[in-house]
Amino acid sequence: MTASSLNSREKRAAVSLASVFAFRMLGLFMLMPVLAIYGQDLSGFSPLWIGFAIGAYGLTQAVLQIPMGWLSDKIGRKKVIVGGLCVFALGSVIAAMADSMQMVTVGRALQGMGAIASSLLAFASDLSRDEQRPKVMAVIGMSIGMSFAVAMLLGPMVAASWGIAGVFWLTAILAVAGIFIVLFLVPKAVNKAPKGDTLASFTDIKKLIKHPQLARLDLGVMLLHLTLTTIFVALPGQLIAKGLAAQSHWQVYIPVLILAFLLMAPVMIIAIRKEKEKQAFIGSIALLALSMLAMAFGVNSVIGMALCMLAYFIAFNFLEATMPALVSRLAPANQKGSAMGVFSSGQFFGAFLGGILGGYVAQSTTPQAVFAAAAVVGVIWLILAWNMQVPPKSKMISLMTELSNEEQAQSLASRLVALPGVIEATVVCDENRSYLKIDDKKFDLDQARKMAGLI
Repeated sequence: MTASSLNSREKRAAVSLASVFAFRMLGLFMLMPVLAIYGQDLSGFSPLWIGFAIGAYGLTQAVLQIPMGWLSDKIGRKKVIVGGLCVFALGSVIAAMADSMQMVTVGRALQGMGAIASSLLAFASDLSRDEQRPKVMAVIGMSIGMSFAVAMLLGPMVAASWGIAGVFWLTAILAVAGIFIVLFLVPKAVNKAPKGDTLASFTDIKKLIKHPQLARLDLGVMLLHLTLTTIFVALPGQLIAKGLAAQSHWQVYIPVLILAFLLMAPVMIIAIRKEKEKQAFIGSIALLALSMLAMAFGVNSVIGMALCMLAYFIAFNFLEATMPALVSRLAPANQKGSAMGVFSSGQFFGAFLGGILGGYVAQSTTPQAVFAAAAVVGVIWLILAWNMQVPPKSKMISLMTELSNEEQAQSLASRLVALPGVIEATVVCDENRSYLKIDDKKFDLDQARKMAGLI
């Protein structure tokens, strides 16, 4: 097996961990297109409680994501992941047995307390070599996108046959399947990725929050997911109002999601090749806002709604795929894990806020106003992102080093940063590790390893 290919352990890790991610996200996403329709039989049903139930998992995810990642570093990845899946399954069972919207919300919040995303990503890093880590992460990223598409198909079908309880029972079953995958299919870690590459550090978070460009992206992903959960408070009901039966909603969701992905891909490729990433980024935010304005004021048919949702998801997919890469490029060389931890927390917190906003607006005014509120959020984001800076293309790598004191670390950092292709170098004496942000077209890995004493 060459250094440019995944070895058997990395392939097994990528597929098994991606499956766990997909099962868990499938369970979370399936509720979004069905709760507003099939939750009407539950006591306490109201648009506001729909929003609470849809967004509740986001709040507990946002609060616990970083602490759970830190805990996995202390007691082991598998223990935390299995424990988190058990909590997620318990929340699913509570929600399945609920007879009120309030108990469904409690179940959803408990689901979110199984906050294992950071631990799963850290485990994937532990099980992969530096040069192969992006491929493993890409497999996991694709599994999350696929789980959303499958949820839009499966959620309405399951709810039509077995109601909301059926969706939650299936979610619990998927969580149990995830536990078996972790215990019996995920390889044991034989190495440990450096902390800077994987887990959020509490000491770094304040610095990262104050970083103006990273803060724009953290706020951006929060607003992006805020719009997603906001619109699903009203979208299912509006499709029914336009004449599309609930069990047929997948006929809109699936073509829209597939077409959105197919149309987004060339936009991303062209933006990268032509070095127009900022223009495409700003344009996507504008398209998101315009699609929601059209939903609020200019759509009177299912086809019109489908076209608006197509525009929304083209923008959503582009932004969702672009922002993590930008965070990685902007993050200090030894703080990528911390930067991604803050970014992920913003993502989940946005899901919570979106549920609250959508529920409040739907209960206070009209469903059309929910889409108008999402459009306003898009406009606010457009203003905030207008002066964003797109960093130069770079790649993060880390190298083991043998250091005895801080003076040696500083000296090595000065020599490493002077190498061709090195954009930034940070040497952490306590970890015996050098973190490099590089332009891989100009960077010579062997030269860096020689300087670090590895050759």
